[in-house]
Amino acid sequence: MIEVKNVNKSFSGKQILNDVSIAFNKGETNLIIGASGSGKSVLTKCIIGLHEVDSGSVSYDAREFTTMNFKERKNIRKEIGMLFQGSALFDSLTVEANVRFPLEMYTKKSAEEILERVNFCLKRVNLENVNHLYPAELSGGMQKRVGIARAIALNPSYLFCDEPNSGLDPQTGIVIDNLIQEITHEYNITTIVITHDMNSVMEIGDNISYIYKGKKWWEGNKQEILKTDNKELNEFVYSSRIMQKFRNI
Repeated sequence: MIEVKNVNKSFSGKQILNDVSIAFNKGETNLIIGASGSGKSVLTKCIIGLHEVDSGSVSYDAREFTTMNFKERKNIRKEIGMLFQGSALFDSLTVEANVRFPLEMYTKKSAEEILERVNFCLKRVNLENVNHLYPAELSGGMQKRVGIARAIALNPSYLFCDEPNSGLDPQTGIVIDNLIQEITHEYNITTIVITHDMNSVMEIGDNISYIYKGKKWWEGNKQEILKTDNKELNEFVYSSRIMQKFRNI
């Protein structure tokens, strides 16, 4: 579990996060949603330590992250997997080398052990026999799956996914959503997904936090989001064409 308690963050005197408290549960897909500029990206960067909070705390399974020094935080970060918005694969490296990268950086495994882990991760995301291809030779959906394989290479306790369906067609987006949820449940990972995609919300929203003007404005699951009387959330949710079909449910 990741716990955010009473976090505040300002830049140049402008408050971006206002007393935000959220618990992200282990073994669940925890979604952070909100309009552009609402503060959800800043919140995520505070959680992983790219921004220092002005006040409040972030803890990883009861380990106080905000008060740790660099070396202590590095040990936590070894337990974190990241799936970036644009996959962020190294174009000059093969698929195998991309997935191998964190294993070579953070472990002392032998070359044989690393290759075994790489192949296991690629098989888990339904990608086999692509080891020697380069990212440019893959479709967008395949690149995202390689990104997931790399993110789980170190068997993380925590997985962050930034707009995982960005640039994908709806059908491929569903495949990526399902894969993220399967891996989360299978390995009991604390997963946080930052998304604008309401299809993702309705597919995998175990726990959803809506950020509005820097505050946690609503929290619930994918069933509860359809029945909420929260005005701002309803305006955000039903601005999506995908959600129009749910209005009368």
